[in-house]
Amino acid sequence: MGKIVSLNNERVRRVQALERSTRRRYQEGLFIAEGLRLVQEALAVHSPILEAFYTATFAESPPGSALVAACLDRVSSCWEVSAEVMQALADTETPQGILVVLPIPDLPCAATAPLTLIPDAIRDPGNLGTMLRTAWAAGVSQVLLPPGTVDYTNPKVVRAAMGAHFHLPIHRATWEDISADLEGTAVWLAEAGPGTPYDAVDWRGRVALIVGGEATGAGPEGRALAAGRHVTIPMAPGVDSLNAAMAAVIVLFEAARQRGVGR
Repeated sequence: MGKIVSLNNERVRRVQALERSTRRRYQEGLFIAEGLRLVQEALAVHSPILEAFYTATFAESPPGSALVAACLDRVSSCWEVSAEVMQALADTETPQGILVVLPIPDLPCAATAPLTLIPDAIRDPGNLGTMLRTAWAAGVSQVLLPPGTVDYTNPKVVRAAMGAHFHLPIHRATWEDISADLEGTAVWLAEAGPGTPYDAVDWRGRVALIVGGEATGAGPEGRALAAGRHVTIPMAPGVDSLNAAMAAVIVLFEAARQRGVGR
């Protein structure tokens, strides 16, 4: 469809606005997926891609040629851009050379979600992305994001989640909505200190896991919802806590083991 070489191009400025502004992403209902793996995943699930941007160097590479051909076949607005423009479009320091604009997924969840993850006050995009990727791999039914957690359409979260956005029901919610959604659910709060070891909890029923933020842990709403159910990860003497994402990995894969995920 032609080549974009100007940094002042209207399409370039629009992508930059979507990357920088959470409000803009939700106003338009759009987010950005960057890089080979994410664009492959978007095409694989038949996500309705609105625009695609790629460099000639990427299109000439072995993996890139097939992906660009697929975009040209399925995306009505597909643009070759200069390396300088791709650098301006991308959120990464060294772009792979392809980027797409697409609707924020709104995947349905079963009325009674068997396993729910609630990342509470997670502010680091890499941590949230890792938690989403883990939730997808561990068979989590849904992820509910309360106020105070970093936006899940943040480009850094999207990259770290490695495609989870296209497969895992993820929803922003108030604590009031979360409480209503989890009525009748056993809610567990992961934190250091006294509690039930993670492998002694029965994760096979309708359960939810709250993982608190990196600095201050879970907030008062999450603690109230857990109602004293604290799950812990036994550690060597002198170690008082784990990274939030790593704690989620350990507990969720114990839940996956008990639930027979992947067998």
